[in-house]
Amino acid sequence: MTAPEVRIPRALAAPAPGWTTSADVIVVGSGIAGLTCALRLRERVDRVLLVTKTVLDEGSTAWAQGGIAAALHPEDSPEEHLEDTLVAGVGLCERDAVEALVTEGPKRVRELVALGAEFDRDAEGEIKLTREGGHHRDRIAHAGGDATGREISRALISALHRVIDDPGIEVVEHALVVDLLQDGADDDGFGDDGRVGEDGSGEGAPVVGVTLHVIGEGQLDGVGAAYARAVVLATGGLGQIYTSTTNPPVATGDGMAAALRAGARMTDLEFIQFHPTVLFLGEGSTGQQPLISEAVRGEGAFLVDAAGHRIMEGRHELADLAPRDVVARAILETMREQRTDHVFLDARHLGAAFLEERFPSIVASCRSLGFDPATDLLPVAPAQHYASGGITTDLMGRSSLPGLYACGECSCTGVHGANRLASNSLLEGLVFASRIASDIPARIAAGELPEIAVPTTPAHAGGEGAGPGALLDSSQRLTVQRAMTSGSGPVRSAESTASTARDLAELASLPPSTAEPGPKTWETTNLLHLGQALTELGRRREETRGGHVRSDFPERDDARWLVRQSVVVAPDRSLTVTERSMP
Repeated sequence: MTAPEVRIPRALAAPAPGWTTSADVIVVGSGIAGLTCALRLRERVDRVLLVTKTVLDEGSTAWAQGGIAAALHPEDSPEEHLEDTLVAGVGLCERDAVEALVTEGPKRVRELVALGAEFDRDAEGEIKLTREGGHHRDRIAHAGGDATGREISRALISALHRVIDDPGIEVVEHALVVDLLQDGADDDGFGDDGRVGEDGSGEGAPVVGVTLHVIGEGQLDGVGAAYARAVVLATGGLGQIYTSTTNPPVATGDGMAAALRAGARMTDLEFIQFHPTVLFLGEGSTGQQPLISEAVRGEGAFLVDAAGHRIMEGRHELADLAPRDVVARAILETMREQRTDHVFLDARHLGAAFLEERFPSIVASCRSLGFDPATDLLPVAPAQHYASGGITTDLMGRSSLPGLYACGECSCTGVHGANRLASNSLLEGLVFASRIASDIPARIAAGELPEIAVPTTPAHAGGEGAGPGALLDSSQRLTVQRAMTSGSGPVRSAESTASTARDLAELASLPPSTAEPGPKTWETTNLLHLGQALTELGRRREETRGGHVRSDFPERDDARWLVRQSVVVAPDRSLTVTERSMP
């Protein structure tokens, strides 16, 4: 079964911008990556504009239960953290990026503490550390038991509020990024001197800002254009591309999709992490699902089938603490063999008192849904959790487009490879946001990021470059999600990915006149475009590795597939896929 050719429009169909604003740097997103970057940049450039899709604390960071990984214990080392990360990434991690992560990580975590983040402490007053899947040491710092992300988010937002009256930083909430603005771009989105070659090399037109849709009062209302010397995308993941996810409703891949349309290189999109233990709420339950943190297994809980047999025994040396892809695959195999839609997590032996102290949020969530971890087996099944791929960046967060940076889940630094090691995500956002905040001021000082001349009339990114597929009505969102889940979800095949590609192509060919421009429609179209690119890379990779599982190619194939795949939207709007061999 052949897959149809994919063509991605240059931009979303949108009203012409009605207002303009400018800053030295625009940071999009208010998770750990965006907040860290904005706070650090404020100290080094004249004006930072921080925009966030809803309100400051509704991103994915606040939902992180497990913690943040760093070699903080005297008996641990960055070298051991490096090795665990490389093993989890199944041969596709960029070693220099992982080295930056693990060596700078401890310092960045201590800076968070100095900023006001309150991690859980032991009797001696030291940061209490626990273990999660894939780690051979206790190196996970947590806060509030299982509310680490919320505490980190609180500390960063508090730091932001302390400087909120500073004219050097402006925060705009309820601002959805529609598309990137590029200097000298043709209708196809590429400048005459910056086209992408057949091998994916070269650069598109420089990024000089973004178009935003703001729900607000006064001038910043509706669609406008914001200009800057540099744009930092920290827009999070794409979890809403599937029917079930642990991601919040805002995770619709807006930054990734805008970068894709603008011609930025994207890497490792096929590697989607499905968290093994998500509370199963019954057939038909969709949207954000309750996560049962890996830290519960780190404290001694284990997976069983309906007969009480331990699922992970004999499958991996770390048993229930094996890397997430190993555990998720074991659960999926058990479900398939036993013809069931879930397995069980047994935490009963840990006792009510311990569970309530260590995991207060999880216990409260489970009990509100009719399950008690202290007395009941918890029904669980894998659900989408994290995108290991995204906008390709170097060690300083620079993308393939001049002026465009990315950090956090929307980026692809190469740290995660084919499968993210537990609790490395918060650390990645912290480390690489700090690197970006050092790189941009240095480049401004060197004249590499010149001032942007703000036009009297805003550029219109959603003009002639929009074209077919530039708008898919929000009523089709569940159709996109079902197609992605069935064909490009936790288990894939040549037949399933071709079927998904065909379904998405049919949606892309619908007349845009049936859709009204607006946030929900733009979000749905973003999911469509990312789904098309992800499905193409999943179709091409004929092996099973990390978060990419092929039923027709169940084994890892280092002879052919020890490569990273990247995709670029070419000038004719087709997808150009390239491969880079790993050592």
